[in-house]
Amino acid sequence: MTLTRRTLMGVAGFASLALSARRGMAQPLRDSVIYDRIKLWPNGAPEPVPAGLTETWSERSPAPATVKDRALKGVTAPFMDAYRPSQTNGAALLIMPGGAWRRMVWDKEGIDIASWFMSRGITCFILGYRLPPEGWASGADAPLADAQRAMRLIRHDAKKWGIDPDRIAAMGFSAGGHLCADLAAQFDRVTAPHSDDIDNLTARPCLAAPIYPAITLDKQTAGLPAGEGLFGKLTTAAMLVQHSPYLHIPANAPPHIIVQAEDDPTVAPENALALRAALKEKKIPVETHLFEKGGHGFGIRFTTGLPVADWPQRVLTFGAQHGWLV
Repeated sequence: MTLTRRTLMGVAGFASLALSARRGMAQPLRDSVIYDRIKLWPNGAPEPVPAGLTETWSERSPAPATVKDRALKGVTAPFMDAYRPSQTNGAALLIMPGGAWRRMVWDKEGIDIASWFMSRGITCFILGYRLPPEGWASGADAPLADAQRAMRLIRHDAKKWGIDPDRIAAMGFSAGGHLCADLAAQFDRVTAPHSDDIDNLTARPCLAAPIYPAITLDKQTAGLPAGEGLFGKLTTAAMLVQHSPYLHIPANAPPHIIVQAEDDPTVAPENALALRAALKEKKIPVETHLFEKGGHGFGIRFTTGLPVADWPQRVLTFGAQHGWLV
Protein backbone atom coordinates (compact mmCIF):
# COMPACT_ATOMS: atom_id res chain seq x y z
CA MET A 1 0.00 0.00 0.00
CA THR A 2 1.29 3.45 -0.86
CA LEU A 3 1.09 5.76 2.15
CA THR A 4 -0.50 9.11 1.45
CA ARG A 5 -1.80 11.91 3.64
CA ARG A 6 -5.29 10.53 3.10
CA THR A 7 -4.44 7.02 4.28
CA LEU A 8 -2.39 8.29 7.22
CA MET A 9 -5.38 10.35 8.34
CA GLY A 10 -7.49 7.20 8.14
CA VAL A 11 -5.09 5.21 10.32
CA ALA A 12 -4.95 8.04 12.85
CA GLY A 13 -8.75 8.08 13.04
CA PHE A 14 -9.08 4.35 13.55
CA ALA A 15 -8.60 4.49 17.34
CA SER A 16 -11.59 6.80 17.83
CA LEU A 17 -13.63 4.66 15.43
CA ALA A 18 -12.88 1.53 17.45
CA LEU A 19 -13.78 3.31 20.70
CA SER A 20 -17.14 4.38 19.26
CA ALA A 21 -17.78 0.82 18.10
CA ARG A 22 -17.09 -0.52 21.62
CA ARG A 23 -19.65 1.95 22.93
CA GLY A 24 -22.20 0.50 20.54
CA MET A 25 -22.42 3.50 18.20
CA ALA A 26 -22.28 3.24 14.43
CA GLN A 27 -19.90 5.99 13.39
CA PRO A 28 -19.77 6.67 9.65
CA LEU A 29 -16.30 6.49 8.17
CA ARG A 30 -14.82 9.68 6.78
CA ASP A 31 -13.77 9.90 3.16
CA SER A 32 -10.18 10.16 4.41
CA VAL A 33 -10.11 6.48 5.38
CA ILE A 34 -10.95 5.16 1.91
CA TYR A 35 -7.76 3.32 1.11
CA ASP A 36 -8.64 2.82 -2.51
CA ARG A 37 -11.46 3.07 -5.01
CA ILE A 38 -11.05 0.07 -7.25
CA LYS A 39 -12.54 -0.29 -10.71
CA LEU A 40 -13.80 -3.83 -11.21
CA TRP A 41 -12.75 -3.79 -14.85
CA PRO A 42 -9.90 -1.58 -16.15
CA ASN A 43 -12.04 -0.25 -19.00
CA GLY A 44 -15.32 0.15 -17.16
CA ALA A 45 -18.39 -2.04 -17.51
CA PRO A 46 -18.14 -5.22 -19.63
CA GLU A 47 -20.94 -4.00 -21.92
CA PRO A 48 -21.92 -0.68 -23.54
CA VAL A 49 -23.09 2.01 -21.13
CA PRO A 50 -26.74 3.01 -21.63
CA ALA A 51 -27.08 6.36 -23.40
CA GLY A 52 -27.18 9.35 -21.09
CA LEU A 53 -26.39 7.43 -17.91
CA THR A 54 -24.40 9.49 -15.37
CA GLU A 55 -23.20 8.62 -11.89
CA THR A 56 -25.25 10.64 -9.40
CA TRP A 57 -25.00 11.09 -5.64
CA SER A 58 -27.86 12.56 -3.62
CA GLU A 59 -28.30 13.37 0.07
CA ARG A 60 -31.50 11.92 1.57
CA SER A 61 -31.19 13.48 5.04
CA PRO A 62 -33.26 16.58 5.80
CA ALA A 63 -31.27 19.81 5.59
CA PRO A 64 -29.20 20.57 7.54
CA ALA A 65 -28.04 16.94 7.66
CA THR A 66 -26.48 15.82 10.93
CA VAL A 67 -25.78 12.31 9.64
CA LYS A 68 -24.96 11.49 6.04
CA ASP A 69 -27.53 9.40 4.19
CA ARG A 70 -26.33 9.50 0.60
CA ALA A 71 -27.74 7.46 -2.26
CA LEU A 72 -25.86 6.47 -5.40
CA LYS A 73 -27.27 5.67 -8.81
CA GLY A 74 -26.09 5.75 -12.39
CA VAL A 75 -22.93 3.68 -11.89
CA THR A 76 -21.28 3.36 -15.30
CA ALA A 77 -17.94 1.90 -14.19
CA PRO A 78 -18.59 -0.62 -11.37
CA PHE A 79 -16.22 -0.21 -8.42
CA MET A 80 -15.41 -1.10 -4.83
CA ASP A 81 -14.42 1.26 -2.03
CA ALA A 82 -11.88 -0.61 0.08
CA TYR A 83 -11.38 -0.03 3.80
CA ARG A 84 -8.53 -1.72 5.65
CA PRO A 85 -8.17 -1.69 9.46
CA SER A 86 -4.83 -0.83 11.01
CA GLN A 87 -4.62 -4.42 12.23
CA THR A 88 -6.37 -6.95 10.00
CA ASN A 89 -7.43 -10.38 11.23
CA GLY A 90 -7.24 -11.82 7.71
CA ALA A 91 -10.99 -11.83 7.05
CA ALA A 92 -12.70 -9.74 4.35
CA LEU A 93 -16.28 -8.67 3.73
CA LEU A 94 -17.94 -7.58 0.47
CA ILE A 95 -20.84 -5.24 1.35
CA MET A 96 -23.74 -4.63 -1.04
CA PRO A 97 -26.04 -1.72 -0.09
CA GLY A 98 -29.70 -1.90 -1.04
CA GLY A 99 -32.14 0.58 -2.53
CA ALA A 100 -34.92 -1.25 -4.43
CA TRP A 101 -32.64 -1.72 -7.46
CA ARG A 102 -33.11 2.02 -8.12
CA ARG A 103 -30.24 3.34 -5.95
CA MET A 104 -27.66 2.24 -3.40
CA VAL A 105 -28.10 3.57 0.13
CA TRP A 106 -24.40 4.19 0.55
CA ASP A 107 -23.94 5.51 4.09
CA LYS A 108 -26.61 3.57 6.00
CA GLU A 109 -26.04 0.19 4.37
CA GLY A 110 -22.45 0.64 3.25
CA ILE A 111 -20.22 2.91 5.30
CA ASP A 112 -22.00 2.31 8.63
CA ILE A 113 -21.57 -1.42 8.10
CA ALA A 114 -17.93 -1.14 7.07
CA SER A 115 -17.27 1.02 10.16
CA TRP A 116 -18.58 -1.65 12.50
CA PHE A 117 -16.86 -4.62 10.91
CA MET A 118 -13.60 -2.79 10.23
CA SER A 119 -13.38 -1.94 13.94
CA ARG A 120 -13.30 -5.72 14.50
CA GLY A 121 -10.28 -6.19 12.22
CA ILE A 122 -12.17 -7.12 9.04
CA THR A 123 -11.14 -5.59 5.70
CA CYS A 124 -14.28 -4.26 4.01
CA PHE A 125 -15.19 -3.57 0.39
CA ILE A 126 -18.38 -1.64 -0.49
CA LEU A 127 -19.67 -2.50 -3.95
CA GLY A 128 -20.91 0.14 -6.36
CA TYR A 129 -22.87 -2.02 -8.80
CA ARG A 130 -24.93 -1.47 -11.92
CA LEU A 131 -28.69 -1.06 -11.51
CA PRO A 132 -30.77 -3.07 -14.01
CA PRO A 133 -33.58 -0.49 -14.45
CA GLU A 134 -31.04 1.98 -15.84
CA GLY A 135 -31.05 0.24 -19.21
CA TRP A 136 -28.23 -2.33 -19.10
CA ALA A 137 -28.72 -4.88 -21.87
CA SER A 138 -27.76 -7.72 -19.53
CA GLY A 139 -30.61 -6.79 -17.20
CA ALA A 140 -30.49 -8.50 -13.81
CA ASP A 141 -27.23 -10.21 -14.75
CA ALA A 142 -25.45 -6.83 -14.53
CA PRO A 143 -25.26 -6.53 -10.70
CA LEU A 144 -24.56 -10.25 -10.36
CA ALA A 145 -21.65 -9.94 -12.80
CA ASP A 146 -20.35 -7.02 -10.73
CA ALA A 147 -20.59 -9.00 -7.49
CA GLN A 148 -18.86 -12.00 -9.06
CA ARG A 149 -16.05 -9.82 -10.40
CA ALA A 150 -15.66 -8.09 -7.03
CA MET A 151 -15.24 -11.41 -5.24
CA ARG A 152 -12.67 -12.56 -7.78
CA LEU A 153 -10.76 -9.29 -7.62
CA ILE A 154 -10.61 -9.34 -3.80
CA ARG A 155 -9.37 -12.93 -3.97
CA HIS A 156 -6.80 -12.07 -6.64
CA ASP A 157 -5.42 -9.18 -4.55
CA ALA A 158 -5.65 -10.97 -1.19
CA LYS A 159 -1.93 -10.64 -0.51
CA LYS A 160 -2.06 -6.89 -1.14
CA TRP A 161 -4.83 -6.50 1.44
CA GLY A 162 -3.34 -8.91 3.98
CA ILE A 163 -6.34 -11.23 3.86
CA ASP A 164 -6.93 -14.95 3.46
CA PRO A 165 -8.41 -15.66 -0.02
CA ASP A 166 -10.53 -18.40 1.54
CA ARG A 167 -12.07 -16.06 4.14
CA ILE A 168 -14.04 -13.58 2.03
CA ALA A 169 -17.68 -13.23 3.08
CA ALA A 170 -20.56 -11.42 1.37
CA MET A 171 -23.27 -9.29 3.00
CA GLY A 172 -26.14 -7.31 1.51
CA PHE A 173 -29.25 -5.39 2.51
CA SER A 174 -32.71 -5.52 0.90
CA ALA A 175 -32.00 -5.44 -2.87
CA GLY A 176 -28.35 -5.78 -1.88
CA GLY A 177 -29.42 -8.74 0.27
CA HIS A 178 -30.93 -10.22 -2.85
CA LEU A 179 -27.65 -9.65 -4.67
CA CYS A 180 -25.77 -11.32 -1.81
CA ALA A 181 -28.05 -14.38 -1.95
CA ASP A 182 -27.93 -14.41 -5.76
CA LEU A 183 -24.13 -14.41 -5.64
CA ALA A 184 -24.09 -17.23 -3.08
CA ALA A 185 -26.43 -19.29 -5.28
CA GLN A 186 -24.99 -18.47 -8.71
CA PHE A 187 -21.34 -17.62 -8.10
CA ASP A 188 -20.19 -19.84 -10.96
CA ARG A 189 -22.80 -18.92 -13.59
CA VAL A 190 -21.36 -17.04 -16.58
CA THR A 191 -22.84 -13.53 -16.57
CA ALA A 192 -20.25 -11.49 -18.52
CA PRO A 193 -17.60 -12.12 -21.20
CA HIS A 194 -14.29 -13.47 -19.96
CA SER A 195 -11.91 -10.52 -19.66
CA ASP A 196 -8.68 -11.72 -18.01
CA ASP A 197 -7.15 -14.33 -15.71
CA ILE A 198 -8.96 -12.87 -12.72
CA ASP A 199 -12.15 -14.33 -14.15
CA ASN A 200 -10.67 -17.82 -13.77
CA LEU A 201 -10.91 -17.52 -9.98
CA THR A 202 -13.96 -18.66 -8.05
CA ALA A 203 -16.50 -16.02 -7.03
CA ARG A 204 -17.83 -18.16 -4.17
CA PRO A 205 -17.98 -16.33 -0.82
CA CYS A 206 -17.02 -18.38 2.23
CA LEU A 207 -20.15 -17.14 3.99
CA ALA A 208 -23.27 -15.21 2.98
CA ALA A 209 -25.24 -12.79 5.17
CA PRO A 210 -28.40 -11.57 3.40
CA ILE A 211 -30.06 -8.94 5.63
CA TYR A 212 -33.81 -8.35 5.06
CA PRO A 213 -33.30 -9.77 1.55
CA ALA A 214 -35.70 -9.97 -1.38
CA ILE A 215 -35.61 -13.64 -2.41
CA THR A 216 -38.82 -14.85 -4.08
CA LEU A 217 -38.73 -12.49 -7.04
CA ASP A 218 -40.79 -14.89 -9.14
CA LYS A 219 -43.70 -14.12 -6.79
CA GLN A 220 -43.32 -10.33 -6.57
CA THR A 221 -45.98 -8.31 -8.38
CA ALA A 222 -46.89 -5.28 -6.26
CA GLY A 223 -45.38 -1.94 -5.33
CA LEU A 224 -43.55 -1.25 -8.59
CA PRO A 225 -43.48 1.91 -10.71
CA ALA A 226 -46.17 1.96 -13.40
CA GLY A 227 -45.10 0.04 -16.48
CA GLU A 228 -42.00 -1.42 -14.83
CA GLY A 229 -40.93 -4.71 -13.30
CA LEU A 230 -38.46 -5.21 -10.51
CA PHE A 231 -35.54 -4.80 -12.89
CA GLY A 232 -37.06 -2.09 -15.04
CA LYS A 233 -38.84 -2.18 -18.37
CA LEU A 234 -36.75 -5.13 -19.59
CA THR A 235 -37.99 -7.38 -16.77
CA THR A 236 -39.32 -10.75 -17.93
CA ALA A 237 -40.85 -13.66 -16.05
CA ALA A 238 -37.80 -15.76 -16.98
CA MET A 239 -35.49 -13.09 -15.53
CA LEU A 240 -37.38 -13.13 -12.23
CA VAL A 241 -37.13 -16.92 -12.04
CA GLN A 242 -33.42 -16.87 -12.91
CA HIS A 243 -32.78 -14.36 -10.13
CA SER A 244 -34.89 -15.92 -7.39
CA PRO A 245 -32.00 -17.32 -5.31
CA TYR A 246 -34.05 -19.93 -3.46
CA LEU A 247 -34.63 -21.74 -6.78
CA HIS A 248 -30.92 -22.11 -7.56
CA ILE A 249 -29.13 -23.25 -4.40
CA PRO A 250 -26.18 -25.47 -5.39
CA ALA A 251 -24.83 -28.32 -3.32
CA ASN A 252 -21.70 -26.29 -2.58
CA ALA A 253 -23.41 -23.07 -1.51
CA PRO A 254 -21.68 -21.30 1.40
CA PRO A 255 -23.12 -21.20 4.93
CA HIS A 256 -25.77 -18.51 5.34
CA ILE A 257 -26.91 -16.31 8.21
CA ILE A 258 -30.21 -14.55 7.44
CA VAL A 259 -31.55 -11.55 9.38
CA GLN A 260 -35.13 -10.32 9.06
CA ALA A 261 -37.77 -8.40 11.06
CA GLU A 262 -41.25 -9.86 11.41
CA ASP A 263 -42.79 -6.40 11.04
CA ASP A 264 -41.01 -5.59 7.77
CA PRO A 265 -43.61 -3.77 5.63
CA THR A 266 -41.52 -3.95 2.45
CA VAL A 267 -39.98 -7.42 2.24
CA ALA A 268 -42.15 -10.07 3.86
CA PRO A 269 -40.45 -12.59 6.19
CA GLU A 270 -41.57 -15.33 3.80
CA ASN A 271 -38.60 -14.32 1.64
CA ALA A 272 -36.12 -15.24 4.37
CA LEU A 273 -38.04 -18.42 5.17
CA ALA A 274 -38.05 -19.53 1.52
CA LEU A 275 -34.28 -19.11 1.37
CA ARG A 276 -33.86 -20.98 4.64
CA ALA A 277 -36.00 -23.89 3.42
CA ALA A 278 -34.05 -24.15 0.16
CA LEU A 279 -30.73 -24.16 2.04
CA LYS A 280 -31.97 -26.78 4.49
CA GLU A 281 -33.09 -28.97 1.60
CA LYS A 282 -29.53 -28.91 0.22
CA LYS A 283 -28.09 -29.43 3.72
CA ILE A 284 -26.29 -26.07 3.66
CA PRO A 285 -25.57 -24.66 7.15
CA VAL A 286 -27.98 -21.82 7.87
CA GLU A 287 -28.87 -19.67 10.87
CA THR A 288 -32.02 -17.55 10.66
CA HIS A 289 -32.95 -14.65 12.94
CA LEU A 290 -36.53 -13.35 12.80
CA PHE A 291 -36.82 -10.39 15.14
CA GLU A 292 -40.23 -9.18 16.27
CA LYS A 293 -39.50 -5.52 15.54
CA GLY A 294 -37.16 -3.65 13.25
CA GLY A 295 -39.16 -2.83 10.14
CA HIS A 296 -37.23 -2.54 6.89
CA GLY A 297 -33.91 -0.88 6.20
CA PHE A 298 -32.72 -0.78 9.80
CA GLY A 299 -29.05 -1.37 8.99
CA ILE A 300 -27.20 -0.53 12.19
CA ARG A 301 -28.24 3.08 12.81
CA PHE A 302 -31.95 2.29 13.32
CA THR A 303 -31.58 -0.58 15.80
CA THR A 304 -31.10 1.37 19.05
CA GLY A 305 -33.06 -0.17 21.91
CA LEU A 306 -34.23 -3.16 19.88
CA PRO A 307 -33.09 -6.80 20.14
CA VAL A 308 -32.25 -6.62 16.40
CA ALA A 309 -29.31 -4.38 17.37
CA ASP A 310 -27.38 -7.57 18.14
CA TRP A 311 -27.42 -8.85 14.56
CA PRO A 312 -23.82 -7.83 13.62
CA GLN A 313 -22.42 -9.70 16.62
CA ARG A 314 -24.44 -12.77 15.65
CA VAL A 315 -22.85 -12.63 12.20
CA LEU A 316 -19.41 -12.65 13.84
CA THR A 317 -20.35 -15.60 16.04
CA PHE A 318 -21.70 -17.56 13.08
CA GLY A 319 -18.64 -16.65 11.04
CA ALA A 320 -16.34 -17.93 13.75
CA GLN A 321 -18.21 -21.24 13.74
CA HIS A 322 -17.74 -21.61 9.99
CA GLY A 323 -14.14 -20.53 9.43
CA TRP A 324 -14.59 -16.91 8.40
CA LEU A 325 -13.02 -15.71 11.64
CA VAL A 326 -10.21 -17.67 13.29
